[in-house]
Amino acid sequence: SPPGLLLLTSFLLHMEEGHAGPTQLVCDNRLIQKYIREAKDMENRAGQCQALPALNYTVVLPLVDLSLQQWKSKPHETKWQEILCDLALLVGAVAGAQGQVTEDCGTRQLSQLYQHANFFLLLLQTFSWEAGPWEQGCSPRSKEQTHITSIFLTYRQLVQGKLRFFFHDLAKDLCK
Repeated sequence: SPPGLLLLTSFLLHMEEGHAGPTQLVCDNRLIQKYIREAKDMENRAGQCQALPALNYTVVLPLVDLSLQQWKSKPHETKWQEILCDLALLVGAVAGAQGQVTEDCGTRQLSQLYQHANFFLLLLQTFSWEAGPWEQGCSPRSKEQTHITSIFLTYRQLVQGKLRFFFHDLAKDLCK
């Protein structure tokens, strides 16, 4: 079964019936650990693809590093907006790279990465905040890259960092 279908099924199984937010996904720490492992596996498999050429055109990747102290001081909505901006930029970068890679292994890995990153983008768009829905048009800190492996590294760092800490923070409020 395609990984995107597995992720969607996992998400749906962890939704509380009649509840608008993915509370169970946030509350079950094993799931984010699973997504971190999957991100590491994708990064490793991409690194094992032979003869992955540099991209002909640069892709723009979000800078996903964070200062834990600064991160903790931000409200949930700001963290949410930041992660959505990062994911939107990352999904665009993956799509741009997919158009440049013809080698089978690289194509497969980029397709899987696109499904995973897009899953989180769509999932987080379902979160509702008092300030209203998320709108595209943000401009996160970014860098240009021509190395395909940088795209996988960025995704892993995003899941392992901001996304994991965001879910952890939400769990404090939602999982009592």
